[in-house]
Amino acid sequence: MSGYIKWFNELGMDDVELVGGKNASLGEMYRHLTSEGIHVPNGFAVTAEAYVEILTSNHAWHALEAALKGLNPEDVLSLQKSGKKCREIVYQCQLPEEIEREIREGFDALKAEYGDEVSLAVRSSATAEDSPDASFAGQNETFLNIRTPEELIESYKRCLASNFTDRSIHYKYVHGFDYLKVFLSVVVMKMVRSDIGQSGVMFSIDTESGFEDVVFINAGYGLGENIVQGNIEPDSFYVHKPTFEKGYRSVLKRRKGTKALRMVFNESDSEALIRNEETTPEAQHRFCITDEDVVQLAEYAIKVEKHYSKQAGVKRPMDMEWAKDGLDGKLYMVQARPETVHSKVQKHLLETYRLEEEAKVLLEGQAVGKKIGSGKVHKMDDLSALDTFREGDVLVAKTTSPDWEPVMKIASAIITETGGRTCHAAIVSRELGIPAVVGAQDAFSLLREGEEVTVSCAEGERGKVYEGILDYEVTKTDLRDLPQTKTGIMMNLGNPEMAFTLASLPVGGIGLARMEFIINTAIKAHPMALLYPEKTDERTKNALAELTMDYEDNRGFFVKTLSEGVATIASSVYPKPCVVRMSDFKSNEYASLVGGAFFEPSEENPMIGFRGASRYSHPDYEAGFAMECAAMKRVREEMGFENVILMIPFCRRVEEARQVIETMERYGLKRGENGLKVYMMCELPSNVISIDAFSAYFDGFSIGSNDLTQLTLGVDRDSDIVAFDYDERDSGVLKLIEMAIEGAKRNGKHSGICGQAPSDYPEIAEALVKMGIDSISLNPDSVLQTIQRVSRLEVQQRE
Repeated sequence: MSGYIKWFNELGMDDVELVGGKNASLGEMYRHLTSEGIHVPNGFAVTAEAYVEILTSNHAWHALEAALKGLNPEDVLSLQKSGKKCREIVYQCQLPEEIEREIREGFDALKAEYGDEVSLAVRSSATAEDSPDASFAGQNETFLNIRTPEELIESYKRCLASNFTDRSIHYKYVHGFDYLKVFLSVVVMKMVRSDIGQSGVMFSIDTESGFEDVVFINAGYGLGENIVQGNIEPDSFYVHKPTFEKGYRSVLKRRKGTKALRMVFNESDSEALIRNEETTPEAQHRFCITDEDVVQLAEYAIKVEKHYSKQAGVKRPMDMEWAKDGLDGKLYMVQARPETVHSKVQKHLLETYRLEEEAKVLLEGQAVGKKIGSGKVHKMDDLSALDTFREGDVLVAKTTSPDWEPVMKIASAIITETGGRTCHAAIVSRELGIPAVVGAQDAFSLLREGEEVTVSCAEGERGKVYEGILDYEVTKTDLRDLPQTKTGIMMNLGNPEMAFTLASLPVGGIGLARMEFIINTAIKAHPMALLYPEKTDERTKNALAELTMDYEDNRGFFVKTLSEGVATIASSVYPKPCVVRMSDFKSNEYASLVGGAFFEPSEENPMIGFRGASRYSHPDYEAGFAMECAAMKRVREEMGFENVILMIPFCRRVEEARQVIETMERYGLKRGENGLKVYMMCELPSNVISIDAFSAYFDGFSIGSNDLTQLTLGVDRDSDIVAFDYDERDSGVLKLIEMAIEGAKRNGKHSGICGQAPSDYPEIAEALVKMGIDSISLNPDSVLQTIQRVSRLEVQQRE
């Protein structure tokens, strides 16, 4: 054979100019990573030299140049006219005999290797593709389920013509590529039978925050095009790389998607080679891959990232596609390329967005990016209305395709009804730096044409669409300019969805992770109702069954969901400490959970009632506390987050402290074992007065200024009538805080504060530094300013 086709075992990353980024990468993986246990289907590349030869032998270059002359890529009609003419020119080219012969011989070789029933995937691979500045995602055509030499030749020609789709021309224009100097190679590879299996996309980095310590995996049923095109909301999973490399094999976090469609081979007489079918309700309501699959995919991703990083000489996050064959049950890598958004971000520059107004939330979906945008709603459901879109409009669509990129580029924000965080709309909006909310169900019907909205992706993983144009603040900080402080600056965080976004803040760890947020938003059910559903009514039993349907039993649902939420928070600062407070719901708050009314007493003043430590060994809740302990044991011992420190809230008496420590030990959490530290919330006057005695049972104290103020001043902070008397700056409160810090030092214990006071009042933060506190834990929006303030005070003290 001459050089018009190259097999994967002949290719590597040095061959990008010959076969494009996609083919070069497939060859690289096939040659170097199959020996490490990564499955890559075999195949070959039809080189860019073949593309050049075909256009040259058919005298097509001048015709293409003429068709592109006078093109205005920003004019939709001009783009459509030129693109159509160029595609016709390329498609009508005749293949030279030698090129066609080599392609047919390649088909025969794959048939000999994999059997007569083999089907092929045919994909375009541009010579400018997968550069650090441009992914070329979705710009050229893909053809699947190719079974005959004739279908292969036809799909090859259509791939070549797709070098001049409207979207591809516009993409080249935006990224500064010469239209006629981006050549096409085409990959022909064994088709993984994911049509009867599963497939998806994964990144060795979090695609929204740029957090580098995780692998992010999307998964759906059938062929992977539905995920890339945004036709479905896939399942999503995270795996934490540092603990994985220490030997811990667990899913860090998961989210179930609807997966409403499955793309399969078309076995009918229709000319279409593939088709979509609806998935069953049962399939939609369960995760489509197992935890074992997730772990194996994460191992693939880590190995791929290491290989490409070593080759590049710098850390290189990767964007990958995978497929699970329904016949042999194996997981295959079918594409790998450099991630093109966060790899370009300067890590020392921190940009944060914050809404300054409140308004009605019109709908929610998955957030893409961390920005905020606003404008008038412009709904589009096909290409015919592209020329009506105005710069600054908010694009609302059921889904988007690469052909829509000319209008996506000038949108202030994008909203789609379907898709996940790796769909086309997400990829493009990320590259353009435009906020997007994908998978926002019923957006087309809920939003009115022309109405003003604000799209916020600055509040965690759930993107929100607000009514009206809202003011927002953008803060830019160069982290290199921040001083170092002797006093530890930590962060309060209860919402796992915000963890990766806040991971770049320069803190010494998490000073307070509230377990209640996870129980309230992810678990939603009362722990005792989960354990004893027979004590509830029929309606509650049905609600509990729906919540726990993906798990073997109710206990497993609670333990796994809580542990994954806590582990996600801990991962954002790993290996720095993460202080997790055991549950501190009041009885009225517990009663509002599913089934809670069957297990909670009615109290006149729940604030000083059945809460915190008093519950843990009480017959009415000890079984629930046992599940909390099981979840924390899983976080530390099975998931590998030994940086988690546990904290006991509202511990009234020294005897109660002893009982709690014994109860925790009974359920597998022995203080000191495997480095386990246990702190106590110092939030009652009795805690301060008896701090020497409490020190025998705890490794440190975290001052809860909210409850300490309330109980020192005798003020119910929930009462509007006496709220004016509630003030953390009161001299009596400050004196108790000072005594607590002195008592901790006297006993060689850690002292910190995690209440609201230092976040709200700078003067309290300054007072704490003067008192010699070890750490101050703040709300995230107070961290940067407090670091600067504390540094100035520490300098003054030294002087």
